Amino acid sequence: MLKRTFLFTLFILIGFGANAQKPINIGYVDMEYILENVPEYQQASTQLDQRVKEWQNEIEQKRKEINEMKTSLQNERALLTPELIEEREEEIAYQQEHATDYEQKRFGPKGDYMIQKRQLIKPIQDQVFTAVQEIAETRDFDFIFDRNSESGMLFAKNRFDLSDQVLRSINRASNRRQIETKQEERELERAEARTAEEDEELSAREQAVEDRKSERQALIEERRRKQDSIKEARQRAFEERRERILKERQQKRDSIEAARARKDTIN
Repeated sequence: MLKRTFLFTLFILIGFGANAQKPINIGYVDMEYILENVPEYQQASTQLDQRVKEWQNEIEQKRKEINEMKTSLQNERALLTPELIEEREEEIAYQQEHATDYEQKRFGPKGDYMIQKRQLIKPIQDQVFTAVQEIAETRDFDFIFDRNSESGMLFAKNRFDLSDQVLRSINRASNRRQIETKQEERELERAEARTAEEDEELSAREQAVEDRKSERQALIEERRRKQDSIKEARQRAFEERRERILKERQQKRDSIEAARARKDTIN
């Protein structure tokens, strides 16, 4: 029902824009794409995923204990009195109810997971809403939709996607908070004055510069390795020559000592 209402409204807006002097200006954002590219969200999401694994392990452990209690009762039933059987069954029922309550507490509609998920998303959503409002006012958009909301979108051209611009706005807001000098402020103002296309062109140029630097660094490293190899070869040759000379000198001294020893023996 909600989707049909949205489509009906959208068709009316498009028809109104076609008949009006000024066409309706519509854009959309991809909230999932934005969340995937905000580092703060990814870090918090990783922490939440770790908590979820811990909760799932605890639930699995409780289920395992209950199954062990059931197996034990089944194996010992013939040896127990009716009163003991009833007591064990009540304990199992209590543990099952306790495990179900715990699972609902963690993963139910009002559980810890949903609460922490909303708490995790809300700060990013607030930044997105602020950025969307700024972009809408600056670029005179009449409507901006989230393509992943329940209303959905049947078709949208990429040129209407504002997600990268919203990310840029969020990053700029973060950069503003980190400014410490006038020089940084001027550099940020120049960066904010650039369009997305100019940013892409600048990034391409910067990447080309980095690639050339990497190539130069690779050549330098290769020359350094060759020089080191030559130095090592020269050092080995020097050590071998030195060892040979010392060995020859020692042989001469030994020969002289032996000759002297023979002479003394003859005398």
